[in-house]
Amino acid sequence: MADQESPKGPAAPLNLTPAALLAEVGTLGRRISEGAKLFADVSDADVEIATTPKDLVWSQDKVSLYRYRPLAESKGLPPVLIVYGLIGRYTMADLQEDRSLVRNLLKLGLDLYVVDWGNPGRADRYVTIDDYVDGYLAECVAFIQEAAGRERVSLLGICEGGVFTTCYAALYPETVNAMVLTITPIDFHADTRENRAGHGFINVWTRSLTPEDVDRLIDAQGSLPGAFMGSVFSMMTPMRTMTKYNLDLLDALDDKKKFLNFLRMEKWIADRPDHPGEAAKQWLKDLYQDNKLVESAFELGGRRVDLKKITCPVLNVFAQDDHIIPPATSKALKDKIGTTDYTEMGLPGGHVGVFVGGKAQKLLGSGIADWLGKRG
Repeated sequence: MADQESPKGPAAPLNLTPAALLAEVGTLGRRISEGAKLFADVSDADVEIATTPKDLVWSQDKVSLYRYRPLAESKGLPPVLIVYGLIGRYTMADLQEDRSLVRNLLKLGLDLYVVDWGNPGRADRYVTIDDYVDGYLAECVAFIQEAAGRERVSLLGICEGGVFTTCYAALYPETVNAMVLTITPIDFHADTRENRAGHGFINVWTRSLTPEDVDRLIDAQGSLPGAFMGSVFSMMTPMRTMTKYNLDLLDALDDKKKFLNFLRMEKWIADRPDHPGEAAKQWLKDLYQDNKLVESAFELGGRRVDLKKITCPVLNVFAQDDHIIPPATSKALKDKIGTTDYTEMGLPGGHVGVFVGGKAQKLLGSGIADWLGKRG
């Protein structure tokens, strides 16, 4: 049989001599040996994440509100509340000292708070997005208003947390100074118009389910399991998932800093809480399937979330290569809100890379601080 040729021409021969092959095997053996020593020497303290100092200032049920301790002189701006979603952990915004949006913002003089939704269990199966927005989030804002002596606070929503802050800003516009959204879906069907290969898998998957499928999925244990969603995210990038524990890890074994970076990221990925049942049904059916948010048809607490009621300045940050939240699903907000003070910031990288990637992370922190600084 004739040799197969690639589109670029014949494949180059490997030309590995026995001596060269033995040398490669020896190098691999040394790296594995050094890696074994690294594993043996690593302690829990070495892979701690979210280490920026903060204080618990308010709590209710399983929800906690923290205030970060300042790292620079205050700019005197309204305080900023970071709101992450229920599917992951806010700790992604403070992964480690040199890859931390939180530290970057604190060093630029912002007063930061963060809400931690805790670990919902079966007892929380009937907790809804109404409870999170009209209840917990509203209570957090009220506490910050009183503590800071301010009528308005700024909101920084991340992913599903950005949906929460969007809803809050529409329902309580008088309390919001400015809102920053990062990797936040607004039009859950916009992926069909952008139609980028490998992007929007969750959108396609949820639309393939019937409402009854969603109910059965949630009712099986009263929640959307974090482990299940972790497997869904893994399936979105199958080759990456298959290779990270051999090729990626092997590449990090002779570099302690790179090795610890790898472990911290894996620690964050593994810490995926369950999503409360009724809130998950709203998330999957009302938003992903019926796309009610962008149509201002989503209801919370008996009130319609009218995006035109959002009158505060809005900074909308999206990742240019985000396969989980395709950029078009975020950018759809522009023509739906009631303010003309709207800014978009597209950053290089993917869904998580915006927060932990070197280049994008530096642009993100300074970009947010500069934008907020002009709207204080």
